[in-house]
Amino acid sequence: METITGTAAGVPFTAVPPPGGGPAPLIVSWHMLDAPRTDAAFAAALPMAGVRAWRVHLGMPMCGARMVDGRVDAVVELAREDALLSFLAPFTRQAAAEFPAALAALRAQLPIEDGPVSLLGASLGGTVALEVLAAQGIPVRSVALVNPAARIRSAVGLVDGLAGHPYRWTPEAREVARELDFVARAGEIAGEPPFLLISGERDHPDLRVDAAALVDALRGRYARPDEVELVTVPGLAHPLADEPGLEPAPQSPVAKAVDEILTTWFARQVAGEGSGRR
Repeated sequence: METITGTAAGVPFTAVPPPGGGPAPLIVSWHMLDAPRTDAAFAAALPMAGVRAWRVHLGMPMCGARMVDGRVDAVVELAREDALLSFLAPFTRQAAAEFPAALAALRAQLPIEDGPVSLLGASLGGTVALEVLAAQGIPVRSVALVNPAARIRSAVGLVDGLAGHPYRWTPEAREVARELDFVARAGEIAGEPPFLLISGERDHPDLRVDAAALVDALRGRYARPDEVELVTVPGLAHPLADEPGLEPAPQSPVAKAVDEILTTWFARQVAGEGSGRR
């Protein structure tokens, strides 16, 4: 698979050209912090090879090329310090805040067509995609999420093991969790872009509950509820690759299943068959 690597306004990326190259719409992604946990590894796990679009995978803060000393130790320390206030929330907000400048830089570097962009996020990368979408600063064509943390509160409990104790909720932490609850904020998602949520049958139970709740909330607000789709993938847990998930690796069977769903769906969206082209 041909890839192009670089940085866009300081954000590392791995880009996959459309079949045949040349100008094409843009799909931008944010990877998970489980495996695959870098932009390059995510590109290998979900190549979406049949989609006539630039697939540009952005590196999350302190991941991939931005790892401190090439190790994940600094990230683990932040999670131990405060899973929400030092780790999950700052990573989400930084990645979302970086996006407008990164997008402008990508348009200057790659032959990306004008017009709305499509978003893809997995796990905490899904939270980033939702934050970008709710901010309403970037015209969005379509959105796909894979095992997202739609409510950041549910993700906090998943990193308790790093701290060695249950999370200590403070008034500040509760407020931040409220701000990053996209089920409650579903009304802030404007434009009704076609929306696909892929949930692993074996994903963390709280994340699966939140995924279904987000889909229900969006369907209740969309004029065309069928534009919001929920697909359950049998056998899929939370990760999309084997550990350590830092480098490109052969596609796993469950990642292949997710990739096929995304490829079919995004091909339809970039061809102009969804309601996101208004």
